[in-house]
Amino acid sequence: MVADMPGSPRTLVVMRHAKAEQAGPTDFERELAERGRQDGAAAGGWLAARGILPDVALVSAATRARQTFTSVAQGAQWTLEPTLDRGLYAADPDTALDLVRSLGDDVSTVVVIGHNPTMAYLATILDDGEGDAAVGMTGAFPTSAVAVFTYDGTWGDLAGGGARVTAYHVGRA
Repeated sequence: MVADMPGSPRTLVVMRHAKAEQAGPTDFERELAERGRQDGAAAGGWLAARGILPDVALVSAATRARQTFTSVAQGAQWTLEPTLDRGLYAADPDTALDLVRSLGDDVSTVVVIGHNPTMAYLATILDDGEGDAAVGMTGAFPTSAVAVFTYDGTWGDLAGGGARVTAYHVGRA
């Protein structure tokens, strides 16, 4: 989906990676557990049922986040190639928000897949407190958690409290 004009409604999806194995050669290289693959696909199916088709996917380059995107994309039947970002692995919420702010005005829908606590903090920071769906988001942001936001400005102007939670879901197979 391409935005009609710079101030047209935009969709931002913030997702924590799916369930990973407890160990790997390094933390960065930990792979998804089988449950994580299934939960990721379930989250993708949920996103597809809501008509979410991203223009851009910003994904941590860590193995479990890349594999989460693959599972979500399969479940949603997306053909999009992700933009992998090593910085999202250890990013703080401001850094993750800066990545979103750097998007062009031609992008109307973006999916960000990363790690906690960053994804939970990012979702909390963005929330304007007005959406009914935010109630489900309080507390934990478990693996495969997905928060969907709408935003009525340019990405470059996105600020804390500037987006409305329209849906929240935890992908489970």
